[in-house]
Amino acid sequence: MIFVTVGTHEQPFNRLIEEIDRLKGEGAFEDEVIIQKGFSTYEPKHCKCFDMLPYEEMERYQKEARVIITHGGPASFVYPISIGKKPIVVPRQFDFNEHVNNHQLEFSKELLNRGFDMFVLEDIKDLKETIESYAKDTGSSYVSHNKEFVSKLTEEIKKLFS
Repeated sequence: MIFVTVGTHEQPFNRLIEEIDRLKGEGAFEDEVIIQKGFSTYEPKHCKCFDMLPYEEMERYQKEARVIITHGGPASFVYPISIGKKPIVVPRQFDFNEHVNNHQLEFSKELLNRGFDMFVLEDIKDLKETIESYAKDTGSSYVSHNKEFVSKLTEEIKKLFS
């Protein structure tokens, strides 16, 4: 299963939802796709979709998912990393009227540069290839990196407030 979340920001993130729906419709992958679409206005034709989900359901879907695709909100990509998964992060971008600025893109790229275990896609055209190579790039066995993750995140937070 592929789980997609765009968070709860009030601007639509149709670009991501349309692309994943298009790929599913074209048969790019066989996985079931579940989307939490928030305030997005595009209605997927090939994927199961919810506007919002309770936190417990979000956790369950993420634990069950083979692939997690998320916007660039830290709360959305930190949880998958904390359970040992490598999220595909597609940051909302100002140029597409998806957010008020490009902070999601800048922040996620900075964390990637600092060694956080995630994919960051600036161009939506890279989504299909990233999904196709996901198993190869992430390996097939689960290894928890919670301790390392919490340590790195704590260091980054201390730097922000010092």
